[in-house]
Amino acid sequence: MTSSPGGQTPRLFRRGSWPEVQRIGDILRAETVGGFIIVLAAAVALIWANSPWREAYFALGGLEIGPAALHLDLSLATWAADGLLAIFFFVVGLELKREFVAGDLRDPRRAALPIAAAVGGMAVPALIYTVINLGNPEALSGWAIPTATDIAFALAVLAVIGTHLPASLRTFLLTLAVVDDLLAVSIIAIFYTDDLALAPLGLALIPLGIFTILVQRRVRSWWLLLPLAVATWVLVHESGVHATVAGVLLGFAVPVIRRSAGPGPGLAEHFEHRWRPLSAGVAVPVFAFFAAGVSVADAGGLDVLTETITLGIAGGLVLGKVVGVLGSTWLLHRFTHAELDSGLSWWDVVGLALLAGIGFTVSLLIGELAFGVGTDGDDQAKVGVLAGSLLAALLATIVLRRRNRFYREILAEESVDADHDGVPDVFQRDQR
Repeated sequence: MTSSPGGQTPRLFRRGSWPEVQRIGDILRAETVGGFIIVLAAAVALIWANSPWREAYFALGGLEIGPAALHLDLSLATWAADGLLAIFFFVVGLELKREFVAGDLRDPRRAALPIAAAVGGMAVPALIYTVINLGNPEALSGWAIPTATDIAFALAVLAVIGTHLPASLRTFLLTLAVVDDLLAVSIIAIFYTDDLALAPLGLALIPLGIFTILVQRRVRSWWLLLPLAVATWVLVHESGVHATVAGVLLGFAVPVIRRSAGPGPGLAEHFEHRWRPLSAGVAVPVFAFFAAGVSVADAGGLDVLTETITLGIAGGLVLGKVVGVLGSTWLLHRFTHAELDSGLSWWDVVGLALLAGIGFTVSLLIGELAFGVGTDGDDQAKVGVLAGSLLAALLATIVLRRRNRFYREILAEESVDADHDGVPDVFQRDQR
């Protein structure tokens, strides 16, 4: 939400600055490619896990490697969840830092909408899951599973359906996902840490502190920074806190440069450019491969769709996200008297809320933390995540495709550069 120039009515979903829109466009293109790879990895896992050779799939995920002396003799599936996802959360930490320093989240007026939508989009799904599982106390630990949003998967859906979201909606979707990730990391750290060991957690501050000092001095040498990052990860892992939290802390440590004309190049941008492709193209897809594979027959056949865990997750992702995101946005509109920006309607908010219901990567991770890998609860959670995400994607496709003609008109306006200065005229007009 921002105030319009000249004391006009404040608007929801106003465009950002041209440098910010360019930056977000670059990020979304990288995440879209990663989204396709994630979908492919999940599909291969599902096909293999339901084939006559499914025992080989589960044996592969259970294969243990690593030094036992450091308590790191982990299964491949655990390495994917604890190790590779730390790269994903490192990129999340970089993006969070950038949003707070140089993005929409630095301005309270612009931050109000994505923060409210993210909070509503997490609270309502958790409530729906909890209500459905009140009669099943053992299932209540999974309340956070339907709260997450997978931006890469959502962008892959957008690419497949060929919709053309205007700059304001793309910015909102990414900022919503960033806030969502921050809340998800907080939930993992607070609610899914069983046995906390303070000694290794305290020791983790040493390599983390040295890493922070070096990056603040613009040191880029991988042979200095990488060992410190690995040491931080190992000690956080030993503390009982989920090791991916180390990735976020390391990302937060990297400095971001902000200039009056927009975000300037700096170490955060350098690391993001280097690590985002590895995160989107390797780390998350490998995790998806090991986490998404569930044998429907072993989980109880089609009866798994009637289990309260499955229903709670699917209902939270589809219905809960829509009610939470749409409801929060409407309340902000109601109490601030802000109006939707020109050319947009409440159907656009519904479409974005449905996209936010695609909760894949972090939802699967929380499911494993809540119920344990390979348990009946974990299998039901996987089915709920996959079914809910697929249904949310289908409904989002229907809504957004119907609005695509309006999006094309907005994008056409956003591409006009009559003075040929490299900045579309509409962005210069908005900044006056």
